[in-house]
Amino acid sequence: MGKVIGLDLGSRTLGIAISDSLGMIAYGRETFRFEEGNYKKAAMYIIDYAKKENVNEIALGLPLHMNGDVGDHAQSALRFKEELLELNPDLKIAMVDERMSTMLANRRLLEADLSRKKRKKVIDKMAAVVILETYLEQR
Repeated sequence: MGKVIGLDLGSRTLGIAISDSLGMIAYGRETFRFEEGNYKKAAMYIIDYAKKENVNEIALGLPLHMNGDVGDHAQSALRFKEELLELNPDLKIAMVDERMSTMLANRRLLEADLSRKKRKKVIDKMAAVVILETYLEQR
């Protein structure tokens, strides 16, 4: 099976999670920060990260509207997928419906009794974990 990377893309941040080598457990790794809209920089970072971790499969969050429509944020995620594939056409990239991922990640952090300041630092990474867990369960 191999490791899988989970990504939660924002306009200035990229939450990153990775699975174990069996593809069963998701671990939050980091939140990569970049200049607003500089998706090329974020894509290059992920390509390097995937190479370093020997990963060729990515679960990328697709932030659809609650009614299922594709809005601006979802369009950005789809363009980001294309950026990644331009840099490495051999990647397998699955788009994962992430409508509830941030809410679920926030709930987990609240249950862990983290302060608002600490939650803000890790929310993107935790949302990536939720996206990756969703993908691993569906797979």
